[in-house]
Amino acid sequence: MNIIFLGAPGAGKGTQAEIVSQKLSIPTISTGNIIREALATGTEMGKKAKEYIESGKLVPDDVVIGIIKERLAQDDCSNGFILDGFPRTIPQAQALDTMGVEIDKVVEISVPDESIAQRMSGRRVCLACGSSYHLVYKLPKKEGVCDNCGGDLIQRKDDHADTVNSRLKVYHEQTEPLKEYYADKNKLSIVDGQGKVEEISQLILNTLED
Repeated sequence: MNIIFLGAPGAGKGTQAEIVSQKLSIPTISTGNIIREALATGTEMGKKAKEYIESGKLVPDDVVIGIIKERLAQDDCSNGFILDGFPRTIPQAQALDTMGVEIDKVVEISVPDESIAQRMSGRRVCLACGSSYHLVYKLPKKEGVCDNCGGDLIQRKDDHADTVNSRLKVYHEQTEPLKEYYADKNKLSIVDGQGKVEEISQLILNTLED
């Protein structure tokens, strides 16, 4: 099954994608993590993306689409995948269609802006592997240390309040129109993203079975 997760920054897409990925035995493809890897290694694409990310803007389509295309061609995507953070615009969705990528289901995790701002201020991310944690919802076993690789946990610049507000504005203007795009194709399901993590996971799995 080929799935897209939609939702504002901080809606819980990454956490839910990890859970659904394990349940369905398909990989999660997070454009955020791929781009952060490029930033860390200083690739040409990473340098291009840096100025956009730090100001809370979207990375240009041609850069994102290129790395997505390469990733979907890998063997582990042959039985399906979850796209987390892509597409973010109508042109990106159209580019997926042009690539011949058939999407089975699009799930939007719906959370109000006020809750998003509260969530993101408490988010911490592993500097080494990109795993996400939260000071309220998902604490690491040891404070400031990643459970998965032992790396340092940091607050990313794009989780600061001013950048969060900028990212929400961009989301509503550029990404939210995707709901109508996929609703017109009868592929959209909307799930309430407020509640316990496991409850939201079950709602998502239920809608995927429909």
